[in-house]
Amino acid sequence: MGKYGILGLILFIIVLYGELGFSVTVTYDSKALVIDGRRRILQSGSVHYPRATPEMWPEIIEKAKEGGLDVIETYVFWNYHEPVKGQYYFEGRFDLVRFVKTVHDAGLFVHLRIGPYACAEWNYGGFPLWLHFIPGIQFRTINGPFQAEMERFLAKIVNLMKEENLFASQGGPIILAQVENEYGNVEWAYGVGGELYVKWAAETALSLNTSVPWVMCSQSDAPDPIINTCNGFYCDTFTSNSPSKPKIWTEDYTGWFLSFGYPVPYRPVEDLAFAVARFFEKGGTFHNYYMYFGGTNFGRTAGGPLVATSYDYDAPINEYGFIRQPKFGHLRDLHMAIKLCEEYLVNGDHAHQSLGINLEADVYYKTDDDCAAFLANYGSSVDANVTFNGKLYFLPAWSVSILPDCKNVIFNTAKVVAQKSISDATSELSLSTSHWSWYMEKVGVWSNDSFTATSLLEQISTTKDTSDFLWYSTSIESDEKKDAFLLIQSLGHAALVFLNRKVLAFGYGYHDDASFNISEKISLEQGNNTLDIISMLIGVQNYGPWFDVMGAGLYSVILADLKNTKEDYSSNKWTYQVGTEGESLGLDNTDLANSSLWTRGASVPTNQSLIWYKSTFMAPEGKGPLSLNLASMGKGQAWVNGQSIGRYWSTYLSPSTGCTDHCDYRGTYDAQKCQSKCGQPAQVLYHVPRTWVHAGENLLVLHEELGGNPSKISVLTRTGQEVCGHVFEDDSIPVDLWKSNADSTSRIPEVRLTCDQGWKITSIRFASFGNPKGDCGSFAQGSCHTDVLSIVQQACIGKKTCLIPVATAKFGNLCPGVTKSLAIEALCTS
Repeated sequence: MGKYGILGLILFIIVLYGELGFSVTVTYDSKALVIDGRRRILQSGSVHYPRATPEMWPEIIEKAKEGGLDVIETYVFWNYHEPVKGQYYFEGRFDLVRFVKTVHDAGLFVHLRIGPYACAEWNYGGFPLWLHFIPGIQFRTINGPFQAEMERFLAKIVNLMKEENLFASQGGPIILAQVENEYGNVEWAYGVGGELYVKWAAETALSLNTSVPWVMCSQSDAPDPIINTCNGFYCDTFTSNSPSKPKIWTEDYTGWFLSFGYPVPYRPVEDLAFAVARFFEKGGTFHNYYMYFGGTNFGRTAGGPLVATSYDYDAPINEYGFIRQPKFGHLRDLHMAIKLCEEYLVNGDHAHQSLGINLEADVYYKTDDDCAAFLANYGSSVDANVTFNGKLYFLPAWSVSILPDCKNVIFNTAKVVAQKSISDATSELSLSTSHWSWYMEKVGVWSNDSFTATSLLEQISTTKDTSDFLWYSTSIESDEKKDAFLLIQSLGHAALVFLNRKVLAFGYGYHDDASFNISEKISLEQGNNTLDIISMLIGVQNYGPWFDVMGAGLYSVILADLKNTKEDYSSNKWTYQVGTEGESLGLDNTDLANSSLWTRGASVPTNQSLIWYKSTFMAPEGKGPLSLNLASMGKGQAWVNGQSIGRYWSTYLSPSTGCTDHCDYRGTYDAQKCQSKCGQPAQVLYHVPRTWVHAGENLLVLHEELGGNPSKISVLTRTGQEVCGHVFEDDSIPVDLWKSNADSTSRIPEVRLTCDQGWKITSIRFASFGNPKGDCGSFAQGSCHTDVLSIVQQACIGKKTCLIPVATAKFGNLCPGVTKSLAIEALCTS
């Protein structure tokens, strides 16, 4: 072979390795996943590809890597990948291959949860609705039609991943796969069929020969070799169903999902870190945050009932892709601390020691004098001093300290030294001076494709989820003008009632019970009276036993006179119309922006039901995402340049009680423990990805169902952030600086400040070394104060990141005997 032939071969090999990567083997034993013969401690985070745009994926994944993650976990969303049986879609936000390759490019692994049931607060749990209409089908049990479709889709996804060389054995990033999802929570409802279904699902998954382990979450009867895993707020006490399987946590909830009409839930990072540390303390080796980035339920993807458009989840990376502090930073430090203990955790011998009431140590030994330890105070109220290996340690209540050398505490879950976010700087563009156009919809039947029935039809089976809306129209004959009572009962989720084309009433349910009743006194005219009811779906049910057959829409309409004589109209002749007139016309489409269908005038009509609005806006400068403030609107859906940003419901207020400004992280957490925005809408800001807007005019279209004022809408973008750091001189040093043999005098804590979004520190709002009072956003000088402003300015101004040691050697010892701290508030802008 000649010189150029050899060079060509070398180039071919380089390209081949660059394209395929190096293959790895993935197995497991009783302690951990084993990757290429090495047991691994793995931190994972859920990022659902359709809840962001492809342009956002690389930055989100890079931030996840920066936060200390090794693995990205995602569901696969069958209903959008196969919207029509046999017709597949893997483009745009649903380009699964591109997403997995993006994770691979960042050097992270993937856990692919194929399901194909996802739950995920996703419409119909991820199942395509056409599945519901296959004759004789029953979901998630031993049922021929369902099993055939499930097996076909599982094979489709596995083969797609194989064709793209994405499994670890092919040089790809996928190291784990999941079949089914949380079936153990509902298996009881399916009887023997459920037990057999679990075995069949496991056998089917294994037959696909992925070459990586399969898991089943919340499935204690997962058959070997499928790994059963834990989902929940805490999984330290979880044990796998076989001594040969590792302890894996697939869903650790960083917060909770948001529903219309509910307060905003959040989870203190001290509790989240405590849960994670306890899991690894007790032998866990693979842990996943659900969610690490939550994102947005664009369009009609939100599940039901009444799941909101924001899927922020109080995650370390927020809905818009910005880092949430101090959650991100505190967990990053935790991950580094646990990594320092990796070899001890996966290869060491475990010993447990009681240190007192609700106090304990779990120690992992490589040799008799080489160990790592976790010291825990799992009491929820009393701080403690404990003695371990002859040394005294302070343990706050509900906390874990990590000692990678069994001597020095490098991290405590209750001690947050990571920077905090104070507030965001934003610019706001009001649309009050914009030129608005509108289109008033007809009430009731609006086209020739309506149909009749002599019963009340279930909504989802009628609309096939092609629209959120179904019109129920009938007539009421009255021999005289009189008053009566109208009683309407619905399975959900909301309904707007018109009598003689005028709005009569609006009724709605809530997430935990979408059913509702409407009872109204009405005035009938002599002769014919029209009754038109538009029933509204807000996400198809996504969870629960037999959730796939849970219905929506009206099931009873009764008219009673003042003497309580009742007439049942449920079996009356009803005329049905699927969808709204505006949907049929395609008013959300950009090609109708200049259509003569739209009315334009000097005064835009407000507080009108069933009206479409249209206007344009200029996108604010910058590269960051936008928010649409819809606080002035009622209920509906919005589109920007033809892209649906989701459903909104600004008039549905949460209960006025149940919230707290400072939620105590100590003690067991649940989704109702820590809440904010009581008495307010669940959401008024709606995410508009930057790539959905362009230079010049951008089209905004709204379908308002109840009534609102579009002239008060505004567009916001984030232009900066105010951050702060507060660290004491006796705090632990940053975890990444820790060295086991370092002299204690070299262990100096630091205040670290970092700007997001490419911003830099442009000003220092506060800086004091001593005993500053207050907290981030409200600091004031204490009785001991050293003016360090110039020092901090010199170290930080103009930089994305700055590090300032907290040491008297640097700032002087103005107040001997006082434990000092350094507090800094800084502004980051472009």
